[in-house]
Parts: sequence; structure tokens; C-alpha cells
Amino acid sequence: MNIQINRETLLKPLSSVTSIVEKRHTLPILSNLLLETKANKIQLTATDLEMQISLSVETATGGEISTTISAKKLLDICRSLPDNAEINLATNESRVTLKAGKSRFNLQTLPAADYPVMSKTQGQSTLVTIAQRQFKALLKQVEFAMAQQDIRYYLNGLLFEVSANRLNIVGTDGHRLSFTSTELKQNYEKQEVILPRKTVIELIKLLDDSEEDVQIEISNAQVNFSFGNIKLISKVIDGKFPDYNRVIPTGHQNIFSIDRLGVLLAMQRASILSNEKYRGIRMVINNNNLKLISTNSDQEEAEEELEIAYNGAALDIGFNVTYLIDVLNNTNSDQVTFSFADANSSCLITVPDNTYYKYVVMPMRI
Repeated sequence: MNIQINRETLLKPLSSVTSIVEKRHTLPILSNLLLETKANKIQLTATDLEMQISLSVETATGGEISTTISAKKLLDICRSLPDNAEINLATNESRVTLKAGKSRFNLQTLPAADYPVMSKTQGQSTLVTIAQRQFKALLKQVEFAMAQQDIRYYLNGLLFEVSANRLNIVGTDGHRLSFTSTELKQNYEKQEVILPRKTVIELIKLLDDSEEDVQIEISNAQVNFSFGNIKLISKVIDGKFPDYNRVIPTGHQNIFSIDRLGVLLAMQRASILSNEKYRGIRMVINNNNLKLISTNSDQEEAEEELEIAYNGAALDIGFNVTYLIDVLNNTNSDQVTFSFADANSSCLITVPDNTYYKYVVMPMRI
């Protein structure tokens, strides 16, 4: 059997699914994509056993193929072909022949029946619908605060909490915490899962900046996302996420608002001379004045001074400057508000145009 498809039609979906394929895997078939055709559609599926992405694309001619093929080789071949090349795929026992113009490639396959397809778990689940653009924006507001390879494995992901008519998403690495929330179209019973870091990163790549919906089906063991021609299944992290409500402070009295870009650039300049390992910066806050001071082991010092509307208590408090730069880079608001209790307490950062967004940073000794 053979099928025909345009290079452009195949390339983007192929790149999307291939991104989760591990380069070297103990199971050779996991380096492959599952390629299935039905009635003028190709479905491409990739999995790493923790998550799975399936994408369907229209083909020029129909034929029935069901096989698995090296993800990397197929992607490299497609990338190297000229624009708008017509690709012809034909299967023959344990091989796939790919032709385009005068180019011809013979690729080895493994049986489709051996491919470890993840299936949707049966049982109770919560179905939430939200616009793709809105969901992508929510993820970007919190994903940078996730831990990367923490031994507290439950921190290497985001908390998804559906409660009444709200979806709350939280990320923390133990030093800082980012919280965001949005209103849903209906009320739900409370349910929470921890979505793995890799799934979050893939979702941000795959989601469109469109008003089209993404359907999120949350069950105890997995979360299913369905949007456009993409279906993504992800296992969840088994563990107890920290109680974020205890971390987010209320009643901080010492508050000032400041131009986001101005303070971001000042922090980036001051960070040049911060200690490379600890990345510390001092915020010295007095009447209508904010100083950002950093020093390093070579006794070098940087100081930035900014005017602020402030008449609270004088404060001298240290932070990891990377944590502050991260939040300023990941919010679009023109203004940000810093709130403090004292020099030993966490700092709460909020934005005027979104009352639900909260970012908490623990202080550090400098």
C-alpha cells in the first residue's frame, strides 16, 4: 500500500510529535513513531510511556498503512527535502520506502502491534473546557517556578486544582511559588493532580494562540488534552503537593508599585556583578527610594537606584535575583506590585490587571 502527502503538511505535525521521543531508549520501539492511515488521514503517535501525543493530518491519496518508523530519521528526511515536495510512502513487509522526486529512502520498521499505546483510563473524570490562548497564558505564568530535578519529585511539575468554578495552577521549587487561577464555565467537585514538567513544556509548545477550545479530562491517574487535531495523554505525578495557601502571605503592609520594565532592566544590570553561585541581590527600601545592590567574591559592587512611591518601614532584604527576573520576564503587565512584611519574610509580587496572579519569593541571607 502507498500514500501520498505534501512535505509541508507532514513536517509541522511530525516535529510536534517527535519532540517527546527519547534519543536513546532501552526499548528500541520507543525511538519510533506509530504511523497509521485511515480514509485519507495519517495519524502519528509518539510516546515515552509517561506521555503520548497523537496528531492526524490529511493525505492526498488514501491507503491503509499501520507500522512504526524511526522518528528522528523520518523527521531528518522531511526537513532535508525541498519545499512542497510530494512524499510517497509505501510499506513492504518490514520496510517503508519513502520517495520524493528523485530521492528514495528505504527505512526499517517494527510491527505496529508491538507499539506501547497509552489508552485513556476508564472511570470517573472531570471535563474542563478552556480557550487554547488562555490556557497557554496560564501555563506560562507559572511554569518557570517548577523544580527541574528535585528529589522531592512532586515539585517537578504543576499542581492542577479544579475547585468549584475555578481552575488553579501552581508551580513551586521550594524557594519561590507562582499561583494563577481562572474562572470556569461551570461548577465542579474539587479535584487535584500534579502534571509532570515535560508535559507542561510540550503543552506550551503545542497550544495555539487561538480562541479554539482545549478539552481537559482529569482523572486520578492521567490527564487527557484534546485540541485541534492533537490528542495528548499524560500520566500524573503521584505525591502530595505542598499546601500553597499556607505559603501565599496575606496582610503585608509595606507595599510599592513600580514600572515592570524599568525594574527588570535595573535588576538585569545589577545581576552582572552578583555572585555567580548564589545570585544574591539586596533590595534596600526607604522613603520613595529603592536601591538594588549586588556584590561578588572579587569585592565588586553594582548599585541601581529607582524612585518609588513608598512611605512604609525601611527595609534591607536579600533575594536570589534570578527568581525576581523570572517573574518580571513572564508577566506582560506594565506595573508590578511588591509587598513585604519585614526583612525576614517572603516577598509577594502581584500585578494590577490580574487579582488572581500571585508570586512568592523567599528571602536569602546576603
